[in-house]
Amino acid sequence: MLKLNRIKPSKVKPIPDGHHAVTPYLIVSNAAKAIDFYKQALGAKELMRIAAPGDKVGHAELQIGDSRLMLADEYPQMGARSPESFGGSPVTLALYVEDVDAVFNRAVAAGAKVLKPLQDQFYGDRSGTFTDPSGHNWTVATHKEDVSPEEIQRRAAAMFGKK
Repeated sequence: MLKLNRIKPSKVKPIPDGHHAVTPYLIVSNAAKAIDFYKQALGAKELMRIAAPGDKVGHAELQIGDSRLMLADEYPQMGARSPESFGGSPVTLALYVEDVDAVFNRAVAAGAKVLKPLQDQFYGDRSGTFTDPSGHNWTVATHKEDVSPEEIQRRAAAMFGKK
């Protein structure tokens, strides 16, 4: 009788290393171009790219800071459409960085459109919002001041003219 050596399988983690519970998955009309933009503007590192027919990207993973971002080319026949298919995106991704001015200016220089210019916010961040060349919205920020919830409420009321 043949004796089989059984390898005891290791326990698989339900959330893979390097991932958080929520991971954005962006659909774009030109994934290769989008990956280049994210590398140049946001300092993304490409971890994986799976080619698909027609010079498309079927799946890619990028690392930005301590977070992963997944993306792929659009495939309307499968329900995967880019913001361009809908006339824009209702979603904004928030990204904290060490130097918001540098990242924001790099994004604009790489082709992003400014939605909200950089400014210091009442809640303690310096931030600005742009739309990337693929139609996804990003608010980039650097946290500058720790502000209590009560102080945020006070500042918001003063800013919006409420008592």
